[in-house]
Amino acid sequence: MASIDVKSEITGKVWKIEAKPGDHLAEDDPILILESMKMEIPVCAPADCRLAEILVAEDEAISEGQTVAIVEAG
Repeated sequence: MASIDVKSEITGKVWKIEAKPGDHLAEDDPILILESMKMEIPVCAPADCRLAEILVAEDEAISEGQTVAIVEAG
């Protein structure tokens, strides 16, 4: 299986984690929700995959381009 890094497209704070490691996700299923400037922005699965690892915690501040999760496609 190929591992894919899921990166944040914005700087913000992790508001809510929606999935847990081991979950099977369809393309565009939310992995977590970020909060930035009072807006909620989902970080979604890039393809049909299995969530291998979440690298952040709720309320954690993150940077644009930071890897927030790892998924396994295939």
